[in-house]
Amino acid sequence: MKKYGYIIIAVIILAVFISIGIMRKNEKLVDNGKLKIITSFYPMYIATLNIVYGINDVELTNLTKPTTGCLHDYQLSPEEMIKIESGDIFVVNGAGMESFMDNIVNTYPNLKLIYASKNIELIKDESGIDNAHVWVSISKHIEQIKNISDSLSIMDPKNGEKYTSNANKYILKLEEQLEKMKTALSSTTKKDIITFHEAFPYFAKEFGLNIISVIEREPGTEPSPKELADTIEVVKDSNVQVLFAEPQYSKSSADTISEETGAKVFMLDPIVTGDLTKNSYIDIMNKNLEVLQEALK
Repeated sequence: MKKYGYIIIAVIILAVFISIGIMRKNEKLVDNGKLKIITSFYPMYIATLNIVYGINDVELTNLTKPTTGCLHDYQLSPEEMIKIESGDIFVVNGAGMESFMDNIVNTYPNLKLIYASKNIELIKDESGIDNAHVWVSISKHIEQIKNISDSLSIMDPKNGEKYTSNANKYILKLEEQLEKMKTALSSTTKKDIITFHEAFPYFAKEFGLNIISVIEREPGTEPSPKELADTIEVVKDSNVQVLFAEPQYSKSSADTISEETGAKVFMLDPIVTGDLTKNSYIDIMNKNLEVLQEALK
């Protein structure tokens, strides 16, 4: 009987510790410690950095390395899972970009989630699948900034005014950048382009460009000989003179097409890697503008 008594006491103690852990997890947003915000990858980090900048009781961390790129079929490491467990809020792009989200939701049901692409109208591909590269459009990215700011203000109301103020300042900069690029590109006569992978439909729509072909449907996956040959024929038939590769991936396929057609290869950045500074998104967009002006003149 004494043995069973000890077992009962042990079970009760374990239950108490579990309850305390759950309570502490739920109280993370209102305790006196720093609010720990984690972002899924580079564009989400830069967006959130501008929103939380200067707020001393907020700690911002990016989950993946700033050289990771898009999270297509990305597998989380044990270290990254531990990092998520330590967080209070997880900011993700959504729209299918973070393929690991089902696992995160099931593993950490108390983690607060912010989907930056919530309620944003998405472009679908030929198979009806949503294109997740929302941030590459400045106007769509502004909607993402608003979503993140509004959600943070609800989850952490004591800093709500600061989040809103920071977001509004950043949105003004983004709106100026958008107007600058629209004005600069409005006079370009060339509109047909070929891109490296499916990162630029929102960008192309924003600036009146027409993507007639995509070299690699999945980044990092070389096209088959037939797909490469088909793209070469498209380039020849359409008389497209520019191909846009991306700095994050090998441009060997683009170089092959260039050799066969005479089309020139330029680098267009989908803003998935870079330095971790506030203005990096705008800086990369300025570089993209320079590339487009050179390529489409």
